[in-house]
This record gives sequence, C-alpha cells and structure tokens, in this order.
Amino acid sequence: MDIGNLPYDRHLTERAQALRREMTPQERKLWYQFLRQYPVKVYRQRVIDHFIADFYCAKAKLVIELDGSQHYTEQGKCRDAERTAILEAYGVQVLRFSNRDIRVHFEGVCMTIHHTVLARMDELSDAITCLLYTSDAADEEDSVDLGGRRIIQKKKEEKRRKGES
Repeated sequence: MDIGNLPYDRHLTERAQALRREMTPQERKLWYQFLRQYPVKVYRQRVIDHFIADFYCAKAKLVIELDGSQHYTEQGKCRDAERTAILEAYGVQVLRFSNRDIRVHFEGVCMTIHHTVLARMDELSDAITCLLYTSDAADEEDSVDLGGRRIIQKKKEEKRRKGES
C-alpha cells in the first residue's frame, strides 16, 4: 500500500491502530459521514515520520487534522507549528479544523476538504506532467535539453486550449 513514499516510524503502527478504534466523536463524524466514502482514498490515523495524522490523502499529499482544546495552549500551538513545518518539508499540506468546526460548520468543512483535495491533485499533476520527447520533436522555447532528449512542461492553458479545439 503506497502512501506516497513518506517516512514513518513503524513503532507507532500499533498506536495508530488503537487510535482508529478509539476515534473522537468529531473524527468519527468526519470519517463516517464524509471521508470514508470519498472518491479519493483517505486513510485515518496514518503514521507519517514520527507523527500520527488524523487523516491523510496520499493522492493530494494532504493531512487533515481535527484540533481539540489541547491544540490551543501555547505548548500545543508550538507542537502543531513544528509538526506542520516537518510535514510541509515533505510536500504535504496540512488542513486544520477545530472540533467546533465539525460540530457547527460540518458542510463547510467538507467543502473545504473537497476543494483542497481537487486543487492539490491538480497542482501535483501539473508538477509531474512532463513528457520526454526526442530533440527533433521538441519546441525550442518550451524545452530543456537533457542528453539528446527534451522535457516539455505541459501547462494547464495548453491542455485546456487543446481540449476546446
């Protein structure tokens, strides 16, 4: 099961499994009413590095965290900032919602997650959508020579123009 080749501490696997069984009411609501049936695979209580993320979408490289009151203390804010910085260094975006957001603004939370997943998947596909062409097939302005081959970056606008034609 590929989760994007992110490092993980296998010693936390057992703890992550226990957390899956003991989800908070807010995690349970988000999982069973939205993420479990979401069309893009989302993992719950996923070990990444030496952290356990509440939810992780590998295709979007997106962590979704639900924050209880302990996250709003000075110490909690510092830990969250450190954790976010480490995850972002792996190219993972972190979305945070309070438990109150889940209770009061559930539909808005779901829409934010949905839009972020779509945007991240689009960003990530654009970042890796490079095609190799032989040097005679490449356009000089949009290519970089790599030992007789050229890499041409596909841009969204070009894809859209070709789709409209």
